Amino acid sequence: MTLFRLIVATQGAACHDITDEIERFLVLNGATDGVVTVFVRHTSCSLLIQENADPDVRRDLLDWLDRIAPSADHASMAWITHRSEGPDDMPAHLKAAVLPTSLQVPVEKGRMVLGTWQGIYLVEHRRAPHRREVLVKFQAD
Repeated sequence: MTLFRLIVATQGAACHDITDEIERFLVLNGATDGVVTVFVRHTSCSLLIQENADPDVRRDLLDWLDRIAPSADHASMAWITHRSEGPDDMPAHLKAAVLPTSLQVPVEKGRMVLGTWQGIYLVEHRRAPHRREVLVKFQAD
């Protein structure tokens, strides 16, 4: 099956729902039963399966990530030495270290077997706009 390259244009820290794009890929490629692998090719963003109904969940998640890894300008982050790309760079790498950069989801009859309230998100950790490349591959049983 074809490897799909999804480009996600981000405008700062946010959760970008990519579930529909992955579902379209599966339909267009005639997926049956198997597994879909999703992989992001960057070190300062992540992938996540998360609540897709209440946007407060995503806001709270981003706020929590900022609490565990605030900007390098924050007094608690004085220990950070990697600052060459700005004060949000190393904290973005830290956030990406605690969230996954790849996911696997079972596929049945061409559809991802996600829970009722689950969606797949690219989680952007940087403040500036970026173009993120997400690779999607289906493997039949």
